[in-house]
Amino acid sequence: MSQPQRIARIQRETSESRIDLTLNLDGTGVSDIQSTVPFYDHLLTAFAKHALVDLTVRAQGDIEIDVHHTVEDIGIALGQAIKQALGTKEGISRFGDALVPLDEALVQAVVDISGRPYLVHTGEPAGFEFHLIGGHFTGSMVRHVFEAIAFNAALTVHVTVVGGRDPHHIAEAEFKAFARAFRQAKSLDPLVSGIPSTKGAL
Repeated sequence: MSQPQRIARIQRETSESRIDLTLNLDGTGVSDIQSTVPFYDHLLTAFAKHALVDLTVRAQGDIEIDVHHTVEDIGIALGQAIKQALGTKEGISRFGDALVPLDEALVQAVVDISGRPYLVHTGEPAGFEFHLIGGHFTGSMVRHVFEAIAFNAALTVHVTVVGGRDPHHIAEAEFKAFARAFRQAKSLDPLVSGIPSTKGAL
C-alpha cells in the first residue's frame, strides 16, 4: 500500500498579514520564499534545503510597522502545515537531533514529534535579541518563530546555541540545526509499524 502524500496548504489572513504557504514533507529541498523580509527568506530557504521539504511562501504584511507580525504569522502557518502534512504520523522516526556549525557558531537542535507543544531555547549571547540582522530582522524573532512552529505543529523542540559571535551566523545555524533535526524526525522509518508511541497516539 502506497504512503499518502504528506502535503499541506495553509492560507492565513488577519488584519496584520496575509499568508499563503504550501509544504511537501517528502520534497527535495526546493523553495520559493517571498515573505517581504529578506533575511527571513534566507532562513526559510535554508530550512527547506536542509529539512528536505519543498516550501512555498507568499506573504504580505504591515512591515511598515514592524516585521514582527509577518514573521510570526508565517511561523504559525508553517507549524499548522507541518501538523496537517504529518497526518496520522504512522511510520515516522519521531525523534531527530543535529549539531550544526556555521563558522564560529555552533547550535544543537532536538525535535520530538510528540503531539505536545514545548520549546526550550537557550544559549543566545546577551544582546542578540536586540541586534538588527540585515537592518530589519531583530534577533528576538528567531525565538518567536520557533515558538510559533513548535506550538502550532505540536512539536517538542530544544534549541541550544553552544557558541557563536556573529548574529547572522547564529540565527542561520539555529534554523539549519532545527531543519536537520526535523528532517530525521519526520522521515519514514521502514522498521516502525504504526504510531511510534507506547500510548498509541501522538
